[in-house]
Amino acid sequence: MTKNSVFLWFALRPALLIAFVAALLTAMTTPAEAARKKKAMTKGQIAAAAALTQLGVAFSWGGGSPKGPTFGIGRGARTRGFDCSGLTLYAWSRAGVRLSHYTGAQFRQGRRIPLSARRTGDLLFFGGGTGAPTHVALYLGSGIMIHAPKTGDVVRKTSFLNIPYYRSSFRGAVRPG
Repeated sequence: MTKNSVFLWFALRPALLIAFVAALLTAMTTPAEAARKKKAMTKGQIAAAAALTQLGVAFSWGGGSPKGPTFGIGRGARTRGFDCSGLTLYAWSRAGVRLSHYTGAQFRQGRRIPLSARRTGDLLFFGGGTGAPTHVALYLGSGIMIHAPKTGDVVRKTSFLNIPYYRSSFRGAVRPG
């Protein structure tokens, strides 16, 4: 079929031409449209979605990087996975925000948020008495957080508002980025 015969074929069937052009236009996404779609998700939602992809990954003391699970240090040196701050730094890196790999530093990286104003992706901090917090998790919504709890465990979701330990050791929430 030559180029002229294709044009002739469509010229004789205007309804098909309109349908073909409409299908092409619907299927095409301009860079501006792609950016608008990406902006439809908040950075916190992007971070939460990234963290959820790591459910079931092993806890590894010192493990995790912006690229994903890594071998840890010390007692985590033989395990590929995440510690709590490694998981949150990985998740937020997917949203374009750089965090330190230390819970105490992450506690100072962002804006403090009252527990009542928490949103998806906010960091939740626990423990440590009056010193730096000892644990960090990422808020998913509806009272659920995702975290890397401890050696021998895996990245998991937890209903932190229903567990006395987390309620009593809550230190604050931070919104990075």
